Amino acid sequence: MDVHLTAAHWIYLAGIVVILITMALKKNIVVPAVTATLLTAWAFSSSVVTGLSSIFNASLVAAKELFNIFLIIALVTAMLGALRQMGADRMMVAPFRKVMRTGTSSFIVLAIVTYIISLFFWPTPAVPLVGAVLIPVAIRAGLSPLSVGMVVAIAGQGMALSSDYIIKVAPGISAKAAGVDADAVADKALVLSLIVGLTALAITFVTQHRTWRKPSPELLVEWEDEADRLGVERPEEAPKPTPAPAAAEADRGIPVAAAVGGPRLADSPAGLAVATVVASERGSDTAAPPRMLSAKTFAVVVPLVYLVFIVYLLLGKFTTAVPPLKGGDAAAIVGGLAALLLFAASATNDKRNFLETSSRHVVDGLVFAFKAMGVVLPIAGFFFIGNGDFSAQILGLGEDVKGPAFLFDLITAAQSHLSPNPFVTSFAVLLVGLIAGLEGSGFSGLPLTGSLSGALGPAVGMDPTTLAAIGQMGNIWSGGGTLVAWSSLIAVAGFARIPVITLARKCFLPVMTGLVLCTLFAIFVF
Repeated sequence: MDVHLTAAHWIYLAGIVVILITMALKKNIVVPAVTATLLTAWAFSSSVVTGLSSIFNASLVAAKELFNIFLIIALVTAMLGALRQMGADRMMVAPFRKVMRTGTSSFIVLAIVTYIISLFFWPTPAVPLVGAVLIPVAIRAGLSPLSVGMVVAIAGQGMALSSDYIIKVAPGISAKAAGVDADAVADKALVLSLIVGLTALAITFVTQHRTWRKPSPELLVEWEDEADRLGVERPEEAPKPTPAPAAAEADRGIPVAAAVGGPRLADSPAGLAVATVVASERGSDTAAPPRMLSAKTFAVVVPLVYLVFIVYLLLGKFTTAVPPLKGGDAAAIVGGLAALLLFAASATNDKRNFLETSSRHVVDGLVFAFKAMGVVLPIAGFFFIGNGDFSAQILGLGEDVKGPAFLFDLITAAQSHLSPNPFVTSFAVLLVGLIAGLEGSGFSGLPLTGSLSGALGPAVGMDPTTLAAIGQMGNIWSGGGTLVAWSSLIAVAGFARIPVITLARKCFLPVMTGLVLCTLFAIFVF
């Protein structure tokens, strides 16, 4: 089919190219995205007024489509803040220390606990919890610090976040941009994330096993001494009289990324782990001693509530015992449960002022959500203007007018000169995702890979949900905190007390092997 390409199409294509180059240079892509939105709308409408209004409209449309994601992040974060106030967060993982007796058992427990916590609450709380409670135990059991860092990064920032199966932020963004069902993307992303994660963990186990040693308390002393020699400092061990650089900068409203040396850390969904670590550790110095009975109760109740929810999800998906959840129902229930648990925990912490305390936690959660995901809005807005389902709203064409599909038109025009090849297309989408992740934010490239998947899938005879899941793997495994040193990998390396560059380099081969295998699996099985 013949497609007439206009100046607006070529400007839109130039915008995509500039964004990819900017990502590869590890720079922020908000300015290129906004500029490209302005120029595309201006060229299409021949009106500078429409071009200017499109800047606002694009972010507004993206915000309306993605606000449910912001809200679920805010509620879960608010709940975790209330649990941290009473000390229940650490108690939830403390029992696992009893089974961490050897290097092998520590490896398995670290992977499982990190994965589960990250799957339900994102890696943000997983890093400080595992780092403060389980990493020293694993070191004492004989696991090497590098092995510890690799396990936590692969299981949390990689395997759990790349599927995001419970909260479904990532599948929601990918599916919205591709114009497909979020649950279908989430199901495929879960399978692919397990392939990548288990492959990477297996390679890590084989290659790192020779570095493990016999359990001994002396290993902790050696770990501390070696870290001091290398000048590596854990986040929670910053000098108490003088706030750590990140904490001091945060107090003045300066992005954490600038303080800890990661140019894109503050924009990463998982990357606010560093800020959470600093805040929780600083807060623990002044907080009252935890109420042991309350903390123990919530340490049991919270995991139990979500375990029951998992069982319900599985029953609805694989049996007829309960009605299956549709669309965003699962994420909505996670948010509802988080809100009720937040209120209960706040009332337990401060019965007299729990109304104000609960509200404060919600506000903190919303602030966190916009810090974590706010950068996605103008970026998503640019890719939405290339989608016919949203471009009319952005360009102010009216509700009943079909908007231009710049991206689809470009793909269609290109396909007329190329033979359809699912193999090449799948690995191209994976590569785009990997490049998008280079700027250190695992989610900002999802609108791009999602839009490409929606346009390329029908042209090459592939399900767009499969391509969207592949692109999601590339985005998050790269920028979520496993392959680039300026992402939330900084927090993992800080707790493991190893150089972040070394950790990123060692994760490269296991993760890339897993990504290649998962892409081949998607091509031949899905």
